[in-house]
Amino acid sequence: MEQVLRPIYQERASFPETLGVILVEKRCKGDPVTDTFDAILLIITADEEIPIFTKHYTDGHEKAAMHVISEKQLKKWLLLGSQRKVVDWLFYGRVYFDRNEFVENLRREMQEYPFYGRKMKMGLELSKLVRGYIEGKTFFEQGNYMDAYHHVVKSLHHLARLAVIETGLFPEVTVWSQVKKIDPSIYKLYEELITSEEPLEKRLELLFLASEFFIHHRTADGARHIMDVLATKELWTIQELHEHEEARMYSIDLEVYIEFLIDKGFIQVVQSESKNELIFHRDYRVE
Repeated sequence: MEQVLRPIYQERASFPETLGVILVEKRCKGDPVTDTFDAILLIITADEEIPIFTKHYTDGHEKAAMHVISEKQLKKWLLLGSQRKVVDWLFYGRVYFDRNEFVENLRREMQEYPFYGRKMKMGLELSKLVRGYIEGKTFFEQGNYMDAYHHVVKSLHHLARLAVIETGLFPEVTVWSQVKKIDPSIYKLYEELITSEEPLEKRLELLFLASEFFIHHRTADGARHIMDVLATKELWTIQELHEHEEARMYSIDLEVYIEFLIDKGFIQVVQSESKNELIFHRDYRVE
């Protein structure tokens, strides 16, 4: 497949806007990292006109996918952690073209973490962790244990990613392999949830108690990013936060995250008069 793809990536490498060309080959049959394709051709471009452009190829026996990704889109994915397979492609793919060491510098930045906003990534993972915990506990208290289990597994995954980010590493596709080395206590918690022979209700009950501990000890560091945003001016409406370039990255988790931080004493609520004398506006600030 590499030989078949060579003319394609050679042509793309000749384009002045192409920053890097990476080839990723499957490591096993049906490899999910390559979306079950035999090869992935990742092309990073400075052209922002089309953020994502994809083509599929076959030589009659094997199949390949070409993804042309703008630098801006790629960095957004890396910041939000929304395309974990791309991290794997960048770290482990073979670099066939690297204009001005763009890919090499990107890999270094990913490892050292200054550019991709470690504080923001911690905040994003904490917000998702909090939502998963709250939703899971609500289902648990209603006696809907399978639904609670689903949300708890999701929240544990965000806890694992948060633990990896805390150490300055980048969460990979195999995040639990990372966590097993970085924080065995979180790995053990996950292992107990999915392998224990205790009744599901008992497993969930113990896990919620442990999750409270983990969340409590990570809130101050995880909340640092949103607190820095709030500190840039005296008072915020929720709409202003939704429109803020960085705060809006929290997306649907923003409001439940703000309420969680109010409950924990990190954010203050300020009431201001509205046109209706029976109701007040609810704004937010930090000291």
